[in-house]
Amino acid sequence: MGEDKYFLGVDVGSVSTNIVLLRSDNTVEEALYLRTQGRPMQTIQEGIKLLRTKMRDSAEIVGVGTTGSARQLAATLLGADVVKNEITAHAVAASRVNPQVQTILEIGGQDSKIIIIRDGVVSDFAMNTVCAAGTGSFLDQQAARLSIPIEEFGSLALQAKHPVQIAGRCSVFAESDMIHKQQLGHPLPDILAGLCQAMVRNYLNNVGKNKDIRGPIFFQGGVAANPGICKAFENELGQSIIVPEHYDVMGALGAAYLAQEKAGRRPETRTGFRGLHLGETQFQAKSFECSGCANRCEVVEIMQEGISLARWGDRCGKWSTTAGARTDAGLTESEEEKQRA
Repeated sequence: MGEDKYFLGVDVGSVSTNIVLLRSDNTVEEALYLRTQGRPMQTIQEGIKLLRTKMRDSAEIVGVGTTGSARQLAATLLGADVVKNEITAHAVAASRVNPQVQTILEIGGQDSKIIIIRDGVVSDFAMNTVCAAGTGSFLDQQAARLSIPIEEFGSLALQAKHPVQIAGRCSVFAESDMIHKQQLGHPLPDILAGLCQAMVRNYLNNVGKNKDIRGPIFFQGGVAANPGICKAFENELGQSIIVPEHYDVMGALGAAYLAQEKAGRRPETRTGFRGLHLGETQFQAKSFECSGCANRCEVVEIMQEGISLARWGDRCGKWSTTAGARTDAGLTESEEEKQRA
């Protein structure tokens, strides 16, 4: 495959939309981290526009993979070849970077997860999408309350001499406890280190509960940029933590690797990618409630300039008449799940 052949990976979450452009020699050509801000369709288009300005005219995208909570939407807009969940994407990326990795700690803006890998295969995982105390948004809130930039949070925490004890089971309790420690006169670095420790304890007691955490351990997600959290993990686990180079876009990197794998298995199959011009394409999203049965399913429809591209949300398959992105088996991810069931 020529030097100008690339694979595109897109990870669309509630907080960020991450885009990775992977060369055929596995070099990351571009990595974009964009704020989703509740506008996944527009953010995807903005990302493609930005990517287009960075690519040479001779460059060609030969495979596209999507992941994240809005992976189906992203796949429809992009014409993706592979659609996979975040667990698979993060595991693939970490295993490519270090085939010996056995544990992945992933903390994003509004959710967190742990992935256990044995012999290169995911053997267990857990996710936390309910409590904010174990996510990046918790740190953002406390940094704002303390009037410090989130970028300085971790480095200040490393200056702590005697980290204070802060209740970390709930973000509300943690905040009130933090205020109490401020009023007692504890130094700011000690309070920040206490918050880091509280967040790590919350993560390990909830997401990582009863998990066999072995090294090498990868720390991924936007929170991995915080050295205070890294140190807190190392203290709690008694093991070293590895933060990979592309820690903040590992989901997108995994999606790009998955697209690469599929292209390798089926070299004769052309990508379904809609092209870099889709940044200027008009997409519309609408929803309606089906009255066909008591389920009253809410069906989402994505349209491109008046033409229906895909529908989903129905339980029976009545409205899912337009195929979205395809999995390795030639089925959409929802069709694949129905077949397994």
